Amino acid sequence: MTKSNRKKVRLYRPKKKIIPEKQEIAELQSKYKNIDVSTIKTFNDIPLSSKTRKGLRGRYIKPTDIQKDGIAHALAGNDILASAKTGSGKTLAFLIPVLEILYCKRWSREDGLGALIITPTRELATQIYNIFNSVGKYHEMVPALTVGGQGLKFESKRIDQCNIMICTPGRLLDHMDKNPLFSCTSMQILVLDEADRCLDMGFREQMNAIIENLPEHKQTLLYSATQTKSVAELARLNLKNPVFIGVHEHSKYATPENLNQVYTVCKLEEKIKFLWSFIKEYRKKKLMIFFSTCKEVKFIHDAFRRISPSLHLAALHGKIKQPKRLQVFNEFCSKPDGTLLATDIASRGLDFPCVDIVVQMDCPEDANTYIHRVGRTARFEKDGISLLVLLPSEEKMIQCLKQAKIPIKNSMISAKHVSDTTIQTKLESLLAKDNEIKKTAQRAFTCYMKSVYFMKDKSIFDFTALDTDAYAKSLGLFFAPKMTIINKENAKKIVNKNYNANDDGEIDENMLKTRKSDDEESNSDDDLRMINKKKKIQVKKDKPSREELFNHHDIDDDDEFLTIKKSNVQINDIVDDKEIIKELSVNESKNKKKPLTKPALAKKILKKKIKPNKKIAFDDEGAPIIDPTKEKVSELARKYDEEDDEKSGINIEQVKQILMEEDKFDKKRFREKIRAKHLEEKRKAKAEKRGDKNKEKDDNDDNAVAENHPRLASGSEEDDSDGPDLSWLPDPDKIYGPKKDSDEEADGSDDEEIEQVHRPPKRKLVTKKDNKIKQKKQKIDDIIAAEELALQFLNN
Repeated sequence: MTKSNRKKVRLYRPKKKIIPEKQEIAELQSKYKNIDVSTIKTFNDIPLSSKTRKGLRGRYIKPTDIQKDGIAHALAGNDILASAKTGSGKTLAFLIPVLEILYCKRWSREDGLGALIITPTRELATQIYNIFNSVGKYHEMVPALTVGGQGLKFESKRIDQCNIMICTPGRLLDHMDKNPLFSCTSMQILVLDEADRCLDMGFREQMNAIIENLPEHKQTLLYSATQTKSVAELARLNLKNPVFIGVHEHSKYATPENLNQVYTVCKLEEKIKFLWSFIKEYRKKKLMIFFSTCKEVKFIHDAFRRISPSLHLAALHGKIKQPKRLQVFNEFCSKPDGTLLATDIASRGLDFPCVDIVVQMDCPEDANTYIHRVGRTARFEKDGISLLVLLPSEEKMIQCLKQAKIPIKNSMISAKHVSDTTIQTKLESLLAKDNEIKKTAQRAFTCYMKSVYFMKDKSIFDFTALDTDAYAKSLGLFFAPKMTIINKENAKKIVNKNYNANDDGEIDENMLKTRKSDDEESNSDDDLRMINKKKKIQVKKDKPSREELFNHHDIDDDDEFLTIKKSNVQINDIVDDKEIIKELSVNESKNKKKPLTKPALAKKILKKKIKPNKKIAFDDEGAPIIDPTKEKVSELARKYDEEDDEKSGINIEQVKQILMEEDKFDKKRFREKIRAKHLEEKRKAKAEKRGDKNKEKDDNDDNAVAENHPRLASGSEEDDSDGPDLSWLPDPDKIYGPKKDSDEEADGSDDEEIEQVHRPPKRKLVTKKDNKIKQKKQKIDDIIAAEELALQFLNN
């Protein structure tokens, strides 16, 4: 091998110089105040630690405008109030400064909580936690995700070991109040993502309680797509000379430039048809469809999945449990196509990759809500389409959007999207079969009506313009559920519609006749009285018709927010809204009856002295039969029961006497029961020994025994049978002398034994041999008695 063919081989690679941590921190801190944003093109141009650059490598190369300004000002130690368009990378703009500031302070697990990141939704907190794990995985700081719907005990045991907490306001407040291990005295940085939502009315009380527990000396970073600049809101956070960063403040549009925004006008009863045809047409695209209420999302998801199981539909709203919400979120992010039905819970901060179209089936509350919804598409300079579906009464929203620098164009609905009526028939048949989906449809109807009724801007959201009956039929309901929603405009409209007065204050008689005939046909109970005295009109109306007051009653009691069932309206020449509302409320309180409760019904029964659940049986003669096992037998007890209703308390002495009287009857019944039992045992023993052939002889023997033993005869079942005629025999008392009654002796012994043992003594059964001996003795006695009689006759 010649020298020319030889290759130079390095035996070792030169090692990179490892800069000590203290030296690296000192160099970084010296560069923070001299950062020039205009010269930054990549993340390598920003003074960042080696661990952070290692986490960014391969995934994040060029910083966005909000990331350049946000990181530069945060590293300089300023409080920040930043706003930027959706999808511009605000998450990294506050995560990187958090890592760098704590790294420069050499923060470790033993130092406790160093940074607190608060977000309004659980999904957004989970997303920030995942990004933090990918960017800050080479740092020694420990992050923690604390959101609702997860194990509070598991978090509370480890809360003192975390350095960076990513949380929602409710769960953070739980740890502050209940967990003794939680401490934020050494906290350095506070971050509010979607700050305008965290500081609004929904989280006001929770955020006030959280801010009171935080230390005063801290750095605060506020980020949102629609940032608040209210002095009152910012004063609560104790910001010190905050830097306002509005990257797109002077841009032409408030939404991404590559977003194609379109709106269309659709009737309320045609919304379901349009949605069904739209999902079927774009089933191979990735869609996000926003509704205003959770019940609407649940009904549309359940109904469409039952009608067409092949559709890839998913639902995301606040009533779903947290594990299911995370599962839906992750599955929709991983799929290339499909449709996600969601509420505004998915409109803020969440990064759903490759969303093609965002559809808003319900009109947003304001322009900020619209911006956050459409921000789920056209992210990171990608293309997207936004479709806004408005009612004819909501077209004024377009002016508000244009004032907020949102370019939106009109688009007409094609006839094929609305002409298909198969979905309505399928919904009707589905609701007729499944009662649960029917209830869901009723709740969806109720919640949508409530959401429109309680909107602040009444010029856009006009409740009286809604065709409720047609909308109920479009959902598959045969009629609109009962609900009472009434406001001043609605009440005035009702009165002017139903009672047409002339200039002189008199009612047209022809109108009254037609009104009366209409009321008779509709079976209404309206009663109109016309009084033309001093140009005043008085109209009494006991029950409003369906057209006048739209009655709606939700399945849940919580949804009944204004109930007026009866009205009594007095109208003068000029109709006043306040007087109408007062009359309605006064007459409602007068005519309202209290419901009959169970305690009230029981009091009525007690007053009438009726004993419930008492059964009386009668004999053939009509006398009541007393059951001693269930009722008291003695007269003293009955008198006491009759007097007990009038008296209060218990007379102990009298009760003792009653118990003694009842005890006598119980003992008597017990003796009779024992006698019958022994006689039955005796009869069975005889039947076993003699057999079926001697059954008749046994009956005669029983009769004989019954005569000689009246005690046994009293409990026998064959007492009614006639025995042999023994009238010719002499009186045994004259021959053998008087004999003690065996029954009395037995009764006395039984009483003693019942008192002691509470059961009678055992007796010997009369056997066949004993009967033969007794018969022989009787024959001998009879012969002797006959001989004596014969001798007497002979002597005479």
